[in-house]
Amino acid sequence: MNVKIVNAFVKAAQEVLAAETTLPFARGEMELSDHVYLSDEITVIISLVGQVRGTVLYSFAEAEALTLAGCLMGEPFAGFTPLAQSSIAELGNVITGHATSKLAEAGCEVSLSPPTLLIGKGMALSTLDLPRLVVLLKSEVGVIGLHLALRQTDV
Repeated sequence: MNVKIVNAFVKAAQEVLAAETTLPFARGEMELSDHVYLSDEITVIISLVGQVRGTVLYSFAEAEALTLAGCLMGEPFAGFTPLAQSSIAELGNVITGHATSKLAEAGCEVSLSPPTLLIGKGMALSTLDLPRLVVLLKSEVGVIGLHLALRQTDV
């Protein structure tokens, strides 16, 4: 996967998370996976089309998602309510939108789908023939998995 794509997403995630939650998120381990993705407790799924195509997944443990939703909304959540769900889906949307802006500045035009929220651990999701680069983003509230199953195209 092209390093400018990876950097756009990692930097966008760090910038958006710091701005929206006031928590610093450091880039942790990275690994390439060609296995089917088994969902974490909460997963945001966003598809990209254009000069970069594929799928971006943001994975969270429910406790981390609830903490982040509380930071985003300025109120704690006791459960993963519709408002908490919406805030986490929108967080993935904002990060991806920020990353696509960075890609546009580098000359790659990309459009994104609305986010889909998958709730439940262990559900299989295939990115078909696209391997996933998994980047962990770590903070004091936990770890977010950034899964990039993307390829650059000529279109």
